[in-house]
Amino acid sequence: MARRLRPVGLDFIDTAPVRLVFAREVTASPEAVFRALAEDVAGWPEWFSAVTLARSTEGGAGRQIRLKGGTRFQETVIAAEPAEVYAYRVDETNAPGVRALIEEWRLTRQATGTRVQWTWAADGTAAFRFATKLGRSGLGRAFRDAVTKLDRRLSSTHA
Repeated sequence: MARRLRPVGLDFIDTAPVRLVFAREVTASPEAVFRALAEDVAGWPEWFSAVTLARSTEGGAGRQIRLKGGTRFQETVIAAEPAEVYAYRVDETNAPGVRALIEEWRLTRQATGTRVQWTWAADGTAAFRFATKLGRSGLGRAFRDAVTKLDRRLSSTHA
């Protein structure tokens, strides 16, 4: 059963009880990475293996996401600064124990491409917070694999 989450703003990224931050450098430009994140939402399942369905809603102001295992999210895009940052807040989910959740993708131009930093900021029950901390390495691996696959995908479409 889907539940409404607490609406939080960008400041929650710095104050959330659970903050997981992962970063990786890719060869693609910040502009290309941003387009893949924000403009080609339907393409997420092609590079982020945990995502089985992704679609823009409300003319790009929202997103509908489904993950392997059946977790679903209705999200609101709260920041979309081309080639810099893309962030969204989860408004509704069937995931147990979560009370608030924001994900932020921050892009920084490097001499050889882009530094992609993903921040996963959440609040939830004690059991949720504990499970999230236990799952940190899995989330990190999922991020690294996804960004590596995205970089390969972007390189092959621009080759």
